[in-house]
Amino acid sequence: MTKKVPKISDSESIIMNIIWNNEPINSNDIISLVDSNKDWSPKTIKTLINRLLKKEVISYEKKGRTYFYYSLFSIDEYKTQENKSFLKRVYNNSVDAMMLNFIKDFNMTKDEIDSLKQLLEEENK
Repeated sequence: MTKKVPKISDSESIIMNIIWNNEPINSNDIISLVDSNKDWSPKTIKTLINRLLKKEVISYEKKGRTYFYYSLFSIDEYKTQENKSFLKRVYNNSVDAMMLNFIKDFNMTKDEIDSLKQLLEEENK
């Protein structure tokens, strides 16, 4: 049985995406990769890293005096869990309602709808 991914805040997900894309990675590299528009101090970033450690979403390996962080869950495991949570919370587990809403809200073109139909047909083979 797969272990459930703990809930990750929006701020923590920014750090997680950096880790997923660069693991193993040390805190100085994480700090340098955080979008400069965030205006977060290194202390704030280290606090977010510590939260992720406490939630057991990431772990670390110490090499010399440097800690290298890595994820304990894949990004796919996280996306699957978030998708299921979103579908349940927002659409009461109705995939049909969600898809209809996306088609309407995002003004999908005929080509995009045809592409989506093709993907659905391929999934049902």
